[in-house]
Amino acid sequence: MARNVIRDEKVREERKQLIMDSVLQLIVRKGVGSLNISEIAKEAKLSVGNIYNFFKSKDEILDEILRKGQEEYRVFVTKVAEREDITPIEKLHFICSSWLSLKNNWAFTMMIQSIRMNETVTEELKTAITRRFTQNLQPIEKIMKEGQEQEVIINENPLELAYYFVSLIQGLTLQQIPSNSVPVKMNADGIIHLFMKK
Repeated sequence: MARNVIRDEKVREERKQLIMDSVLQLIVRKGVGSLNISEIAKEAKLSVGNIYNFFKSKDEILDEILRKGQEEYRVFVTKVAEREDITPIEKLHFICSSWLSLKNNWAFTMMIQSIRMNETVTEELKTAITRRFTQNLQPIEKIMKEGQEQEVIINENPLELAYYFVSLIQGLTLQQIPSNSVPVKMNADGIIHLFMKK
């Protein structure tokens, strides 16, 4: 009996992930504005009713994708910020190179920006995305402060530096669209250098 429950839960989670992956692919190809449950069902090769077994609305799917991604990112940068075995510069380098090395981050970044600018998405969802983004700056702000205390990071507002750092990485990520990427190698050292004291 327990094995069936575990198997059923696993199948349910796989279907939810399939739906979320399908939404991400649709956004990449068509944008957020044209997204609807019928298109999602077609992309996922599921019935419309099956989609509604997992999510109440398009916005709920979008919120789940972004909540999950933003929370995973927060956990990652918090762990890096709390490390005591590496310097602030090494922390920034690790965050930067890790983010840039992930092949699908351009799609996730595009999704965040598309949703924040789209009129068909609820203000509640836009606010939640922006709130999580702002909270996720805090661990990087901590790294910037630590670097300033060690006199290796420029003396500017650490929250603003965190914002510039993340925005720069996200902007560069958008240049990695597989079919049309900019042919310039992204170098974590060059990015980190912009925040270092000369």
